[in-house]
Amino acid sequence: MNAELNRPLRVMVLGTCSPHVANHIRRISGETIVVEVISNGTDHFDNDTKIHLVDFSLVKFWNMILTTNKIRRIFRSFNPDVIHIHQANSVAFYAVLANRKLKYPSVLTAWGSDVLQNPENSFLLKWMVRFVLKRIEVCTSDAEYMAKEMRKLVPEKELDIVICNFGVKETKIPIKKEKIIYSNRNHNPLYRIDIILRGFQRFVTSEDGNDWRMIIAGRGSQTESLKDLSYQLGINDKVEFIGFVDQETNNLNYARSTFYVSLPESDATAVSLLESMYYGCIPILSDLPANKEWVQNDINGIIVSDLSSAYYQDALKIDTNVGAEMNRSIILEKGTESRSRELFLLTLDKAIQKKIDK
Repeated sequence: MNAELNRPLRVMVLGTCSPHVANHIRRISGETIVVEVISNGTDHFDNDTKIHLVDFSLVKFWNMILTTNKIRRIFRSFNPDVIHIHQANSVAFYAVLANRKLKYPSVLTAWGSDVLQNPENSFLLKWMVRFVLKRIEVCTSDAEYMAKEMRKLVPEKELDIVICNFGVKETKIPIKKEKIIYSNRNHNPLYRIDIILRGFQRFVTSEDGNDWRMIIAGRGSQTESLKDLSYQLGINDKVEFIGFVDQETNNLNYARSTFYVSLPESDATAVSLLESMYYGCIPILSDLPANKEWVQNDINGIIVSDLSSAYYQDALKIDTNVGAEMNRSIILEKGTESRSRELFLLTLDKAIQKKIDK
């Protein structure tokens, strides 16, 4: 990679203060890559990461000038070979404005909400996503379905989209399954943890499920009401709320859980889904297009089209040994961190080359 440069590739990453962005920087960093970051916070990032702080808020109208000008000054100072923007929201909007005259090659990694929700919720957000997509050399999407939705937003442009997920870090944690169902999505309405609990109540009061337990990681606006719901449903002795956990604890929970459940209203390819499959879980998932790119119903997981159905009992019908081996093989083939790194670096090169060819 970047052999013609005869020096490390200079990558400017822009993104909100997020574990996903921080993990991506760790993923691509190395002797041949120099990374600096523009973000709105320092949490999650390693201490040796060079971070430039800006305000990505759209509420403060003066940011159109202040934030844009600050990002432009940082671009000029760092002089990147390529810009990598995470999320097609205000982060990308300010980055594109700052880069309009500088014209550095740019890559945009869209997240699910950017494309699948925001444009439906606001005319302004839809306009902003379209504005950004029209001015980016190469995009990445973690699902074919999301890539199609991106193309629908700008039919007048032939978007160059690489399908690339964040990938799973390979470990040697032993996998020993127990009768545990694991949930680790955020506790807000989008992820419908209440539906997961109600389904579990139906399951554990049946003959098939009375010796199963559920572990719920994560936190959010509904955490306390969800705990109250578990008491109301009479399943609090079988449900454990463990809050936010570190990656090692998260991995251990995947490794000991037979089933992983995630039933959001909308989603692209969730990193947690890939992690659960790597650790041999049988996923129980919403009936969403992105999920079907990874899971075949009744083969290596359950696609839930009826939220009132007995989907946990349906999962028991799957040969868990066969399903677990299949899921792990899928991730080893196309969902590991090393494969992700390879694709992202090729995408950065592609953006650079497209700018050269213009």
